[in-house]
Amino acid sequence: MKLVLLKHFSFDDESAIAEWARRKGHSVATIDPSVEGTLPDIDSFDLLVILGGPMSVYDESGNPWLVREKRFIRNAAIAGKSVLGICLGGQLLAEVLGGRVYRSSRKEIGFHPVRRTHERHPLLEGLPEEFHSYQWHGDAFELPPGAVPLATSEACANQAFAYGPYVLGVQFHLETTPACIGEMLTRWSDELTDAPYVQSADAIREQLGRTADSHAMLRGILDNFERSMR
Repeated sequence: MKLVLLKHFSFDDESAIAEWARRKGHSVATIDPSVEGTLPDIDSFDLLVILGGPMSVYDESGNPWLVREKRFIRNAAIAGKSVLGICLGGQLLAEVLGGRVYRSSRKEIGFHPVRRTHERHPLLEGLPEEFHSYQWHGDAFELPPGAVPLATSEACANQAFAYGPYVLGVQFHLETTPACIGEMLTRWSDELTDAPYVQSADAIREQLGRTADSHAMLRGILDNFERSMR
């Protein structure tokens, strides 16, 4: 199986996904979608993973390459490719499929509980009914028409959705590593304001051990994608 990862900032750490792929014998290509000419042919990969990023989906004037990336993501999704969107990636998926992405009144940063809905979908098979996951977002999305809501949190109504059998968008970060979180806490410290769903840097560091469970859940989701392609 061939994976393509779209990476939106330099210190993002895709190693949890890459390690899963290595153990399975799959290939991984990591691409910066802001660089013109890097987006591959739709037929050249089996699974597209759209990672997070600090930019907003709707800020095309500040990030004009988003127009090209959105077109690519939509083409992949409607072509029936397997697609996993994470945080910014989930928001991009929501928008290109007809949903709305907007600035939320409640920023969500830190390790927060996520609850599954009553809906069931094969791509989330095996995920606990409730779990903690790392979050860092100020935007939220409305579900695209025809999407199935799969998870929610106290601060953010839509935490995960499926669109058909092969497309999954999530708001939370199961892939994030302690190293990446450390960089976020240093570089983006001005976002750690006193707010109901924003944890302090110390509180976040005390919970870094949760990333091991997150990576196990991520491997389960990737296994589900793999099974769906057989």
